Amino acid sequence: MASFHYHTNREKHFLFLFSVFFLLLSPAPMSTTHSLSATLSSNEDSEPVVPTNPLVTFLERVQKTALQTYGNSNFDPKNYVDLSLKSNLSTTVEEFDELSKTANGSVSVKDLEGFIGKYFKGAGEDLVYAEPVDFVPEPHGFLPKVDNPEVRAWALEVHALWKNLSRKVSSSVHHHPELHTLLPLPRPVMIPGSRFREVYYWDSYWVIRGLLASKMYETAKAIVTNLISLLDAYGHVLNGARAYYTNRSQPPLLSAMVYEIYNRTGDVELVRKSLPPLLKEYKFWNSEIHKLIIRDAEQGNHSLNRYYAMWNKPRPESSTIDEEFASNFLNVSEKQQFYRELASTAESGWDFSTRWMRNSSEFTTLAATTILPVDLNMFILRMELDIAFLAKVVGENTVAEDFLRASQTREKAFNSVFWNEKMGQWLDYWLNNGVECEELQIWEAQNQNQNMFASNFVPLWIDLFNSDTPLVEKVMRSLQSSGLLCAAGIATSLTNSGQQWDFPNGWAPLQHMIVEGLSRSASTEARTLAEDIAERWIRTNYVAYKKTGAMHEKYNVEKCGEYGGGGEYIPQTGFGWSNGVVLAFLEEFGWPKDKKIDCN
Repeated sequence: MASFHYHTNREKHFLFLFSVFFLLLSPAPMSTTHSLSATLSSNEDSEPVVPTNPLVTFLERVQKTALQTYGNSNFDPKNYVDLSLKSNLSTTVEEFDELSKTANGSVSVKDLEGFIGKYFKGAGEDLVYAEPVDFVPEPHGFLPKVDNPEVRAWALEVHALWKNLSRKVSSSVHHHPELHTLLPLPRPVMIPGSRFREVYYWDSYWVIRGLLASKMYETAKAIVTNLISLLDAYGHVLNGARAYYTNRSQPPLLSAMVYEIYNRTGDVELVRKSLPPLLKEYKFWNSEIHKLIIRDAEQGNHSLNRYYAMWNKPRPESSTIDEEFASNFLNVSEKQQFYRELASTAESGWDFSTRWMRNSSEFTTLAATTILPVDLNMFILRMELDIAFLAKVVGENTVAEDFLRASQTREKAFNSVFWNEKMGQWLDYWLNNGVECEELQIWEAQNQNQNMFASNFVPLWIDLFNSDTPLVEKVMRSLQSSGLLCAAGIATSLTNSGQQWDFPNGWAPLQHMIVEGLSRSASTEARTLAEDIAERWIRTNYVAYKKTGAMHEKYNVEKCGEYGGGGEYIPQTGFGWSNGVVLAFLEEFGWPKDKKIDCN
């Protein structure tokens, strides 16, 4: 679908929207967006692939050589695909090919370091510091419920971290994009921190929630502008603003960002500008690669969604790691499917977790494309509700009514496919092996994944569910008995697999969605539990900050004040969404003057 500019003839606009909704609400599978299909190639099995560019392909070669030269110790493959060229690619490739290599492909440390220093700028040098236009050391009306001076002082330090994370794309990226894997963006950005030196999609929602608590409204709007620019260019919001992320998205929260900013600022023009791109994103997530039909026990058909990356090769940012795991497969098609599962799991944001594995002890059994995830479908349900609300704001009542109907249809699907009455949770649904996405599948109770994950509770975030008090109290009791509630927050799962989206790690987004859902209900008991979980999370962030001088990407919820670990890279600091959730919790719940902040 070509980019659509809102300020066109109104009659044409309505005809356009009518045609969009005829497609979106049709029971037939939708085709992919025009901008997407125009860039897709296919492998021999007709599975979609977004081609990479020659620079990324070359940097993967450099990455592989660096691993063979330096070895595994403290090796981060992402550093090499984040390098930018000092001169043209062909000259650099020629010089690289002239390096003296051993039989296994390694070069001497001296030669490799000399080559990288001569032909590349360092990873991260294509982003430069940008002073946030709306930062002040202590905003007027900042966290009015925080009365404890110690907590307020710390909150102001977290607020000040926005300055540390603020960047803009360098002029070289705009003028010579062929030299960079970083993608040009029109406005300043907030990066998560550490190795994550570019914009990430779903991180941005919780960054924005923190920026709103910090009264940094223009910075928050700039994030939305940047994400819309990616959506306009590629047909979907990318996982991150790098050339190697064009083959996948991340949990779709753009509509939620626009909704939150509008609720705080009343900026109707932002809503008007955002609505056509949001319709484009909705179409992407309801394209034929993402959408499947499930028939329930009452013969009702439900359209639901999955993650599905448009990629069947090693992820460039982790190419050497992926190839090592793929060596367990003997034939090309098995390797390609495994690579697609890796990228699709990365699209979920939960990279990696036993949630996506058929065998929790075997990483190569990743099968994200055969799962209908509760949280993805909850995000799309929220998108439908957000678009209905935002369309009404700008007077597009037909659009609002259509999306309200779509949300009601998806709500029925939630109740039929995901809800487990006995457990009091919403459960991921596993698809049968070997079934094509076009084929209708019959719902089977045994296909619900009854393992315990924090995602089983995140639908509480949606007002459709948290406004039902008996439902909230049933889910709350299930959460209390789940084993996920720990000393320092909610664990991601009960399986200690060594993967970072498993026990004992807790993540800011999961704490926030569940806490906010509980706190918005009419149940006094649920609101009390929400505040208790928020306090535990604030405490562990505070104590870890005092011990290490940093905010962390994830935390060990077994022990107050301990940051998390596991996964394919070392623990990261910064950290965008952790900062955002702490500020959002302190804004919502405050901290009384006489309440201790140290671990109990």
